[in-house]
Amino acid sequence: MDELSLRKVPYFFVIDFLVDNVEIYRENEIQKSGLLIDFQNFKSSKNKHKLTKKIEWKSSPETLESFKSGFDQVQKNIRLGNSYLVNYTRKTKIETNLTLEEIFYHSNAKYKVFYKDFFVFFSPETFVKIIDGKILTYPMKGTIDASLENAAEILKNDKKEKAEHYTVVDLLRNDLSMVADDVKVDKFQHIDFIKTQQKNLYAMSSEISGNLKPEFDGKIGSIMKKLLPAGSILGAPKPKTLEITLEAEGYDRGYYTGVCGWFDGENLDSCVMIRFIEKEGDQLYFKSGGGITHMSKLEDEYQEMKNKIYVPIH
Repeated sequence: MDELSLRKVPYFFVIDFLVDNVEIYRENEIQKSGLLIDFQNFKSSKNKHKLTKKIEWKSSPETLESFKSGFDQVQKNIRLGNSYLVNYTRKTKIETNLTLEEIFYHSNAKYKVFYKDFFVFFSPETFVKIIDGKILTYPMKGTIDASLENAAEILKNDKKEKAEHYTVVDLLRNDLSMVADDVKVDKFQHIDFIKTQQKNLYAMSSEISGNLKPEFDGKIGSIMKKLLPAGSILGAPKPKTLEITLEAEGYDRGYYTGVCGWFDGENLDSCVMIRFIEKEGDQLYFKSGGGITHMSKLEDEYQEMKNKIYVPIH
């Protein structure tokens, strides 16, 4: 990645959660690779066809008891002081008459990728952008059902959601300081509206920026190596929280919560691979979750995990 970005060669990259797999596609390789990409400033996809069928969608989340066993493990570690924020995710069986490709074409999201009939995601979350030597990140933490009265205000002022958001902003500010100088929070607790077929949500995000240190200038690979896994989908502090996460979840996240991005030869736009559907054999799974702190309530976190099982087709 460094070699190509230093030579200003455009490419798309995909990195899984544990940074075990890094894939790079130059512009002329994307079409042949079976990847479909739809970012704000880059599209590789063909025009979509009209969706004529009535959408069928059924999710079968695990029981509250099953969710609780990992949740309790996470809470125990938080009480012991091993972590103060853990992103706990689950894997849910879904049934739909939509193909992964149709989900890609008809979803509305900032970032969409269809990956070789293996997974699709429609992510609202930017990871980092690099524009003219400036690096920006936009951690997203905290969601609420938008149909609730005063939902946006409730989300902004909810003690638990606020603490979670402060923690992630602090973590990402520290992470950015490894590769940038003059790091500052430009926007705090910005509320985004996310429209979906199942239910509408509000999500809370912030914007943090800095100026790339000279030794990282043009080195996209080195920057990613420093910043990954992404703090917003892991927790803090990172190394111990990763151990806790792997043990509590008991399944392989794979590419879910990894990152992918488009480098255009000058600037970078990348996202966190959330809102994620994966195919295992003939079975589809939706992976979703949320941040757990010492203030988290079991029922609320279980509900949040279920709220995020949606497709933004409307």
